Amino acid sequence: MEYIYAALLLHRLKKEISEASVTKVVKAAGASPDEVKIKALVSALGEVNIDEALKAATVAPAVQAPATAAPVEAPKEKAEAKKEEEKKEEEALAGLSSLFG
Repeated sequence: MEYIYAALLLHRLKKEISEASVTKVVKAAGASPDEVKIKALVSALGEVNIDEALKAATVAPAVQAPATAAPVEAPKEKAEAKKEEEKKEEEALAGLSSLFG
């Protein structure tokens, strides 16, 4: 996670997200950098529009209805709905987390 946080910090400061800059941020935070993970992250982020990804991440939870407003469902329907939600969450997290498997 520290590598992603480093990249987000660099992005927020409008600095270049490069292997050297991510390494410096990780070292400044007191962690020992893993060059392979940093290289994979920088490579993966080269094709990502971080602003759009952040907008999508902050909008997604707002789209879901509050739990108290949900209609009463049968237990079987609740279980199926829960499985579908978990599957969607897993698919959403599969992108960057697969880099650090």
